[in-house]
Amino acid sequence: MTHRVVITGLGTVNSLGIGVKETWESCLNGKSGLGPITLFDASNLLVKMACEVKKFDPAKFMDPKEARRRDRHQQFSTASAKEAKEMSGLEITEANAGRVGVIISAAIGGLMSTQEGVETIHGAGPRRVNPFTIPMMMPNGASGLWAIDSGIKGPALSVASACASGADGIGYAFYMIRSGLIDAAYAGAAEATICSLGVAAFDRLGAMSRKNDDYSMTPQPFDKNRDGLVMGEGAAVIVLEELEHAKKRGANILAELVGYACTGDAFHITAPEGEGKGSSSAMSKALEDAKLNPSDLDYISAHGTGTPLNDAAETHAVKRALGKEAYNIPISSTKSMTGHMMGATGALEAIFSCLVIRDNVLPPTIHYQTPDPDCDLDYVPNTARQKKVNVVMSNAFGFGGHNAVLVFKRFNN
Repeated sequence: MTHRVVITGLGTVNSLGIGVKETWESCLNGKSGLGPITLFDASNLLVKMACEVKKFDPAKFMDPKEARRRDRHQQFSTASAKEAKEMSGLEITEANAGRVGVIISAAIGGLMSTQEGVETIHGAGPRRVNPFTIPMMMPNGASGLWAIDSGIKGPALSVASACASGADGIGYAFYMIRSGLIDAAYAGAAEATICSLGVAAFDRLGAMSRKNDDYSMTPQPFDKNRDGLVMGEGAAVIVLEELEHAKKRGANILAELVGYACTGDAFHITAPEGEGKGSSSAMSKALEDAKLNPSDLDYISAHGTGTPLNDAAETHAVKRALGKEAYNIPISSTKSMTGHMMGATGALEAIFSCLVIRDNVLPPTIHYQTPDPDCDLDYVPNTARQKKVNVVMSNAFGFGGHNAVLVFKRFNN
């Protein structure tokens, strides 16, 4: 038997806000989360800007002593999971603990803690390394910690598929619930890579914007003058439930997850395949899984990083997968506001997908000025747009050629 899967809770911490309400309001107002890097001294780097989380106090979400034992990305994930739990109202008991899962993913994990550990060894010696460094580094740490915090005893794991990690984690939770393995899951991702190692390493790939002197118009997804991604940080967690399980407890259903697919490019470790063959295949397979046609789509949440290669490849992929319908379906990149949160962005964009359906409004692609002949779709430039929305496709692609696509639908009994 195949079970239907619905969304009942959302939670996030990111550069646009602490919590779903503040984040969504900022997003629809076209607010940018970008600013000068303050988390460390970036004066010797070529990139000096990022989408940092502002005014985040972990002590509001966990015991201060416990917060010191968690990497920044794990603090974000804990705060996000708590918000998702509160919205959902899903209580964990001895009776259901084994039927609930946790898949809070990370592309990288505790990069800040890794860097701090190395610096401590060189500065003060190996015996001064924080004894919690290993659990702070682990990409699966966020899942393990939330399972411990909430008493969840079902599957607890993390998916690592680069910048598709969050979307893949949600997809795997979807599969487990749909197959009857579990009744509910917390799924999403967390990332905190704004440290000198993270910024310098991504910049060395040639992937990052360097508009430090005037960053008011970067990143610029799908714009002809785009020059690269901007690093972001944060977390996003959603609660997925089997439909009858959610209805039985009277949960508020935000949307239904009806399709998921993942593919590989088998092309290059960092560059997308230029014609979008692998990513278009993921889109087509996700629609097939959802038993929908391209004409059923009302909106696409783009991967849309703002790099020259990615945005052109994604545009080609959308046209390859959807044919002539591609020109009728609005597509926008919220990374123009949040920056690229690495593994966590696909999870945040899943949240945005649910809110688009709830509110019938499309978030904009800000900083869009100059059309690119290679990017010729409707990117919802600069201003949010009212539109009746029943079906949303959310794209997430990652280094290694990973492609993950989710399809959300307005819930109808």
